[in-house]
Amino acid sequence: MTIYFYKAWEAYGCFSNFSPHAIIIQDTYWATVEHYYQAQKFVNSPDSTIIGAIHTAATPEQAAALGRCPTRKLRCDWEVVKTKVMREAVLKKFLSHTEIRNILLNTGDQILVENSPTDYFWGCGVQKTGQNHLGKILMSVREEIRYSYSLSVISE
Repeated sequence: MTIYFYKAWEAYGCFSNFSPHAIIIQDTYWATVEHYYQAQKFVNSPDSTIIGAIHTAATPEQAAALGRCPTRKLRCDWEVVKTKVMREAVLKKFLSHTEIRNILLNTGDQILVENSPTDYFWGCGVQKTGQNHLGKILMSVREEIRYSYSLSVISE
């Protein structure tokens, strides 16, 4: 079976980057994965001053809007590192919040798909032909957590 998710308030909404699950990475608190992800686009870029505004944005939607402004210059390696940045944040989120980690683990081996109608990179797009990188990251994180928990049980 396939689990589709998209909006933070819908079923499996905790899989969304907009879900209200804060993370701390490199001693910095981020209100959501979306805040962190959007800010990382500008590390060492000519427009790095926007990072503070993204960090303090009142909502993940505002953080996304700031990060998606087409006139700002992204870091030069963004296309190379963006999936790594996302994976780091998603892993941190699920390691930091027991309740959603359990939801993720309880999906078993089901396929996870971000049901974004417009995003063909992170989601599946309206025609369900997208690359679904967010779903793939979630399934990879699920496996990593499952494996690390099995090792901790063995070592006890």
